[in-house]
Amino acid sequence: MARYTGPVCKLCRREGQKLFLKGVKCYTEKCPVDRRSYPPGQHGPAQARRRKQSDYATQLREKQKVKRMYGLHEKQFRTLFENAAKAKGVTGENLLVMLESRLDNVVFRMGFAPSRNAARQLVRHRHVEVNGRAVDVPSYQLKAGDEVAVRPGSRDNLSVVASLESRTRPTLLEWLTLDEKNRVGRIVRSPSRQDIPLAVQEQLIVELYSK
Repeated sequence: MARYTGPVCKLCRREGQKLFLKGVKCYTEKCPVDRRSYPPGQHGPAQARRRKQSDYATQLREKQKVKRMYGLHEKQFRTLFENAAKAKGVTGENLLVMLESRLDNVVFRMGFAPSRNAARQLVRHRHVEVNGRAVDVPSYQLKAGDEVAVRPGSRDNLSVVASLESRTRPTLLEWLTLDEKNRVGRIVRSPSRQDIPLAVQEQLIVELYSK
């Protein structure tokens, strides 16, 4: 599957805000989105001067923003949305909960990696195990009670150590617990919308896909 390999700061500029795709560097370095608060490209300044977007454009930008935050491709994101629509409850909230319950996101939330991209690489390289079994699928859906750990042979991995020792790593959320010394975390309960610190309007995504 194709993946984006270009400069991630362009993605942040396109959405007009930091998406924290570079992890710690987004906190410690001055991001291009701070210097040039308009979309990239020769028509970027002109787009920034437009007074109002159409409803469709607003919905599309919200979807693109969330998709890029979690590092998903369109097909993956659409499939996840369809699963969220089939589940009980509010579709938009279901979607965010499913995104947060992905293994790569939980590895990032626990502080084992500085970004979701780095967390995805840790998982792919079999440095992470779930309930004592190595799992190399970043999209693996976790549930309450699952234990996520860095494998014994990888606990001194330089990137893991640096991420845990970083002063700018994200605060551990209430639905997770972490034994930092042993590199083991646990899903205490399924997250609710209030537990997900994202300034997004998920209802706009639902409206976009409902057309």
